Amino acid sequence: MSKRKLTRRQQWRIDKIQEERSARAAKRDQVADEHLNDTELGPEQHGLIITHFGTQVVVESTEGENAGQHQRCHFRSNLGSLVTGDRVVWRAGNPTGVVVAVMPRDSALQRPDPHGDMKTVAANIDRIMIVVAPYPEPHANLIDRYLVAANAIEIEPVLVINKVDRIDDATREKVSYLENTYRELGYTVLMVSTKTDRGLDELREYLKNYTSVFVGQSGVGKSSLINALLPESNLRVGDLSERQQGTHTTTSALLLHFPDGGHLIDSPGIREFGLWHMEEDEVLEGFIEFKPFIGHCKFRDCSHRHEPGCAILKALNDGQISETRMSSYRYILRTLNEN
Repeated sequence: MSKRKLTRRQQWRIDKIQEERSARAAKRDQVADEHLNDTELGPEQHGLIITHFGTQVVVESTEGENAGQHQRCHFRSNLGSLVTGDRVVWRAGNPTGVVVAVMPRDSALQRPDPHGDMKTVAANIDRIMIVVAPYPEPHANLIDRYLVAANAIEIEPVLVINKVDRIDDATREKVSYLENTYRELGYTVLMVSTKTDRGLDELREYLKNYTSVFVGQSGVGKSSLINALLPESNLRVGDLSERQQGTHTTTSALLLHFPDGGHLIDSPGIREFGLWHMEEDEVLEGFIEFKPFIGHCKFRDCSHRHEPGCAILKALNDGQISETRMSSYRYILRTLNEN
């Protein structure tokens, strides 16, 4: 298929956007250079990106007598896009510091920007807490989508069944099925209620000393869980905004600390994290019980739909893969093709 030719106006808009981006990068570099030439900057030290404020980042010092203190910092465009959770090297200043280097990321959470390009929104995440509840009705396919996405970026998933105090006759069988199914597959499943405090201590242990995110559909109680685990989170966000000078407010992800150790990276965009830029092979590998059969099909380009000698279909017929999970896998592939 030949590439669609752009109209003159479309090309003009693309060029205009690129010019504006270049101008913003040049301006940011100029400001960063001015601060780097400031002889009053402190020595290099390690820090953690807490959030973004406009074109600046907020860095938390992670070493020395200033550990835990925050400061806004400039950074050069050649460092790339810094995000919440990035580990950096920076120099303190008055009133702003400068980030001089960013350390390699262990993991990165991405989502598409308005132009369809993949954008990193948080870094160095250890665990994805997938939250469901009796209401709204939990669907295994939605859980599977999160599990596939977590597997693709090599972040450990934990299934949190929240609001268990609301389990009734209409939802008991479904919730029990989900709990047993994913436990049998080898996933950690936690049963939690912020109303009765059931499971909160166990949840805290899973969050302790790790950097985590909460994901799940609207209405499952992610905010209630976060407030129960971090009762002063709203206060901390407000304090952070007040301490930082200027009129910008944070619209990006924010890193918060659990009292017993570990971090939470939170934002509405992260909470709705799902399958965005995914290949069919990545979906297949995200169904962990499929893995022993991958690569054993008769045909190298097997689609696992109808081909003779398909190891995945044989496992399905032998009961080693459930019909429900196979249906979920096929549904996810269809939605990828639709997009």
